[in-house]
Amino acid sequence: MEFTINKGIGRTVEYKGLKAQYLFIFAGGLIADFVLFVVMYMCGIPQWFCISFGVVSASVLVWYTFHLNGKYGQYGLMKLTSVNYRPRYIINRIRITRLIKHKRK
Repeated sequence: MEFTINKGIGRTVEYKGLKAQYLFIFAGGLIADFVLFVVMYMCGIPQWFCISFGVVSASVLVWYTFHLNGKYGQYGLMKLTSVNYRPRYIINRIRITRLIKHKRK
């Protein structure tokens, strides 16, 4: 008997070129778009408006997700969010003489 070996262990999830977090953004966005479409239809908004809104928003979501995937790569969104947590500069308001002095016990 021959068994195939799974050589994808430790690799990121990929589907149609979308990698890592972009795949989850893509799937979550399409689910949210569908739920919004259903809510709009149930509220009595005209059918053609609901359909056109759903198609346009899904198309923009697909384009933007693939655009981000191509521009930033696998870990790009995590790098962009980490910039917000890094300080631009460090302020030290302690006098220089106090920094130089040693504390006596």
